[in-house]
Amino acid sequence: MHTTTRPTARFEQERPRLRAAAYRMLGSLAEAEDAVQEAWLRFDRADTDEVENLSGWLTTVVSRICLNMLRSRATRREEPLVPEVRVPDPVVTREHVVDPESEVLLADSVGLALMVVLESLSPAERIAFVLHDMFAVSFDEIAELLDRTPAATRQLASRARRRVQDQAPAPDPDRARQREVVDAFFAASRDGRLEALVAVLDPDVVLRCDGGTLRAGQSVVLRGAATVGSQAVTYSSLCPFVRPALINGAAGVVVVKDGRPLSLMAFTVTDGRIAAIDVITDPERLVALGLAGFDAA
Repeated sequence: MHTTTRPTARFEQERPRLRAAAYRMLGSLAEAEDAVQEAWLRFDRADTDEVENLSGWLTTVVSRICLNMLRSRATRREEPLVPEVRVPDPVVTREHVVDPESEVLLADSVGLALMVVLESLSPAERIAFVLHDMFAVSFDEIAELLDRTPAATRQLASRARRRVQDQAPAPDPDRARQREVVDAFFAASRDGRLEALVAVLDPDVVLRCDGGTLRAGQSVVLRGAATVGSQAVTYSSLCPFVRPALINGAAGVVVVKDGRPLSLMAFTVTDGRIAAIDVITDPERLVALGLAGFDAA
């Protein structure tokens, strides 16, 4: 039998990694916490004395929980009231502030644009890709979890990988350069200089906005530099309330006015231009993220 302290300590060692895996599989911080907590309950009830690879055992438990949650979510999204545009939960931190918990969560530099693409995958594709490509779990182990053959599981991960490569541009590694491009975007927007705006946008830039159920009319996907630039100019009045932030480890902003968060914008800067902008204007999610404090920046 376990002692009362050893299993808890062992699980807590694994918790950051399990939370990071669950976040990638679910795209929701709250659901990731729920999945890890459920894994703890199962661990606490199980006899794991004979388990040789406890880390692998826990990864399998969390993955199975996440798979069930993804399948349940897919069923719920068939309902017409669920918004079509879904931007996953971001990890938001202040610039130049060390946040060890967030650094562990984003150890693989999982940008929000990548998380958006993961949202488009089937549950099985997402689990296969995350476990194999991000956590080096073998196809044999994933196949058992998904009740597929290893060959079929490899195909799932391959399809997911192609979609990620096609739709999730890799951000420039220089965070200072990212910030320069984002600042140029807002300077041009503030001054109403459409040509300057278009110049910092990739010709095929994609803007996704998730307004949630309260602002469903703001949920939209826009494509192309001219379209996205024109949209940015119309919101130039909000520029004085823009506060810099790191969103999933990349340059972004939080828009806060009078202590009330209005929006969050994540930018993917590639080759010196903005390739993707992911926006959340859902009031409920903005409050839940605790963004009001950015007003004091």
